Amino acid sequence: MVTDPIADYLTRIRNAVMAKHRVVEIPSSKLKKEMTKILFDKGYILNYKFEEETLPQTIKIALKFHPVTKVSAINNLQRVSSPGLRKYVGAEKLPRVMNGLGIAILSTSHGVMTDKEAKTKNIGGEVLCYIS
Repeated sequence: MVTDPIADYLTRIRNAVMAKHRVVEIPSSKLKKEMTKILFDKGYILNYKFEEETLPQTIKIALKFHPVTKVSAINNLQRVSSPGLRKYVGAEKLPRVMNGLGIAILSTSHGVMTDKEAKTKNIGGEVLCYIS
């Protein structure tokens, strides 16, 4: 049993990137689906597929690598808020990852979004992770 499913999600992606795997399969949840959509929209992953008909439901993520140098688009995945220590920020104190080059994924009252989207909507929330 996994006590922190978001940390497990990030660790599976991190391990697949380090092992140069093309596809990683992760158990599914609503929050993980939203985080996967954000990773795809921001260009960190190549593609994704939600396997709804299989039990347990899974997410298949195609990782993105440079065709010549084989360097991953994802350099760093860092879990910020954990079940034992939640990190909440207000709209005025939203974090900047790598001076704006990376993203922070937040869980807000308006759904899961990046730090830049939260700043434009002027809302804060729980900082789930940093991605660069």
